[in-house]
Amino acid sequence: MLDAPSRPSARELLSLPSLAPLVPMLYVAWTDGELTGDELRALGAAARSQPWLDLKSSSILALWVDPLRPPPPRELALVREHIRATAEKLATSQQQNLAELGVQLAQALAGEAPLNIPPAELAKALASIEATLGVDGKEAVRSLVPKASRVPKAEPRSHAASFDPVAMTAVLERTYSDVRQRVRGWLEDADFRYKEGLTTTAYRDQVFDWLKHLANDGLGQLAFPKGREGGGDLGAFIAAFETMAFFDLSLVIKAGVHFGLFGSSILFLGTKRHHQQYLPRVASLELPGCFAMSELGHGSNVRDCETVARYDAATGEFVLHTPSETARKEWIGNAARHARIATVFAQLEVDGERLGVHALLVPLRDEKGKVLPGIRIEDCGEKMGLNGVDNGRLWFDHVRVPRDNLLDRYGQVTEAGEYTSSITGDSKRFFTMLGALVAGRVSVACASLSAAKSALTIAVRYGDLRRQFGPQGAPEVRLLDHQVHQLRLLPLVAKAYAVDFALEYLVDRYVHRTEDDAREIEALAAGLKAYASWNATATIQECREACGGQGYLTANRFASLKADTDVFTTFEGDNTVLMQLVAKGLLTGYRQRFEDDRVFAVLRLIVDQAATVFTDRNPIAGRRTDTDHLRDSDFQLRALRFREEALLASVSKRIRKRLTAGVEAFEAFNQVQAHLLALAHASVERIVLEQFLRGVADVKDEALKPVLGRMADLFGLSCLESASGWFLEHGWLTAPKAQAIRKERVKLCEELRPDAVGLVDAFGIPDTCLAAPIGLGRLAPGGERFDDTAADSARAGPADSRAS
Repeated sequence: MLDAPSRPSARELLSLPSLAPLVPMLYVAWTDGELTGDELRALGAAARSQPWLDLKSSSILALWVDPLRPPPPRELALVREHIRATAEKLATSQQQNLAELGVQLAQALAGEAPLNIPPAELAKALASIEATLGVDGKEAVRSLVPKASRVPKAEPRSHAASFDPVAMTAVLERTYSDVRQRVRGWLEDADFRYKEGLTTTAYRDQVFDWLKHLANDGLGQLAFPKGREGGGDLGAFIAAFETMAFFDLSLVIKAGVHFGLFGSSILFLGTKRHHQQYLPRVASLELPGCFAMSELGHGSNVRDCETVARYDAATGEFVLHTPSETARKEWIGNAARHARIATVFAQLEVDGERLGVHALLVPLRDEKGKVLPGIRIEDCGEKMGLNGVDNGRLWFDHVRVPRDNLLDRYGQVTEAGEYTSSITGDSKRFFTMLGALVAGRVSVACASLSAAKSALTIAVRYGDLRRQFGPQGAPEVRLLDHQVHQLRLLPLVAKAYAVDFALEYLVDRYVHRTEDDAREIEALAAGLKAYASWNATATIQECREACGGQGYLTANRFASLKADTDVFTTFEGDNTVLMQLVAKGLLTGYRQRFEDDRVFAVLRLIVDQAATVFTDRNPIAGRRTDTDHLRDSDFQLRALRFREEALLASVSKRIRKRLTAGVEAFEAFNQVQAHLLALAHASVERIVLEQFLRGVADVKDEALKPVLGRMADLFGLSCLESASGWFLEHGWLTAPKAQAIRKERVKLCEELRPDAVGLVDAFGIPDTCLAAPIGLGRLAPGGERFDDTAADSARAGPADSRAS
């Protein structure tokens, strides 16, 4: 029996010019990894039938496609290097498929032994063989000849925005723009730079020095203007606070505690004499203060705090005392190191009668920083973040303060010990005094948005420069050109814009509030604070993940953004508690709609519901999935209004049913608590979309409206998609329509992709505040720039080039 002929070596294969056009396909056939034995035989038969092959070439070819004897890796490597070396010498480097590459390789060797076949016929024959091979020839060529497929070095940014980012910044900063620019100017000072590696004590002192710098520049005068301290523009201060939040958040919170909470408590709860005596020193930071409301045992339940302030008529003083360990003041910013005085909330007691919670000014330290007698202060210790803020605990051991230290705008005590108030009822007076908290909640909401904007700017810029994966042999694709990356980040950019418009509405309502709408604005502030801070937490995490390992580096700032904002969801009111406040306000309003004019209210509700059913739940509208319909802002807003009204009616019915059955009011609400939170979220989200749409409609620059319209559509459809389960359950959406909404979001992200960098640039964050190397066009903290080159030429063969 004769032995089977030995396999020809790669050198023998490459020595025959007539086989040159087929060499690329032979290499791909073995490196594809998925060709069956029958497919290899079919390829061999197609190749061997070509008229330009002589007997020797045909014999060697037959052995090279024998499925039972694959060539060893070293032989294939020699073939690959021959193809690359020959292709690099070609004058033309654009080979679109294996057939074109084969023609060019044959032409390159034509001088040695020309083939007796015209190039056009050769190309046609090779194309037929390539079809038999069944691979993606374009990808295979890119892998085989990577240098021939390289593109010129790209510009740092992949797209020019369709709009002017500076003009968009003007829209986002349409209120208090001069104040925002002033704060940016302050932060450009060389003193305002991040400093890593500081001890906690050094960091706190640095933050205090920064705050003193800002006070000297005029930050305090924004809220408490000299000569008219009781008539400052808190809207301007909130705008400053929001802009400062692009920088170190410990500084922002320390400023918020001192100027916002402590200063505002004097402004809102005190009278003219308090304003004149204290606010100038608050504005200059001559008198650092803190806001002592929360207690260990009661947290957000301020009404039941235990600290007591008894009036001693014999001396004309209040005596403050901490009666138990659970009554200690907890998490008091500025208390552990710098505050010399505190606004303390305590149960007021006059002549043995409890009169509810009131606020008093209580000195903590003397001018040299020594803690005063009867005061005990303890540092809360290291925290997850915001360690530049000196949070502390406070105890009072029968501490005496003058009667004038009572902030008595809403409740007064005469020297003889007679209590008077223009507000009847402890409960109403308590909630009126809590209006001092509204400024803090508005400020935290704005700071949350700024932190989310910082994270998005870093992640979007990085995603526009960083390349990852791509077609075989081609330059890797920018992260933001991947569909999933767009879906991760661009809806969050749209949400940041939506929250921006909603917070402008909140600030305007707050600045121009009256006694009649104070409770409504308190609920609005509570809801938007919760919505904005929850969004910040989710956005920063998504952005961190979207930046991969680079996002894990401290220098790229996600660590501090995550740590410093995490507490935003639980201070100035725990978000879950705040959302219950929103829901209870909605229930009160719902009841009043019926009590004020029961017949009219019922008829109006029926008409509204009927209109929704006719418009969106009839069979024709329910089947509409076209782009014009899905991108109709009225359609999106109707959906959110329907959800809110349905939840409101449902939870009201459930509570009424329980109360009628004799369930105690507290327990009745407790049993529908999850439903209350869903209602509050639905209401707040409807407000956000509503204000976004109104804001876009008011924009005067027509060049900005197309991109803003797409952003509003993306936010609106994202709201519908995230709640699609609820809408499907309630028959408002059909399955095909829910699928269409999901697909429309994908299309919107693709359309917004070229504008992504421009949209985050419009946030106007100074580079010194952003600071993250990957957000400034650098690959890593070492300072090296991005280099947009082709993919690594050392890749193995086209293992994934097979056509799908």
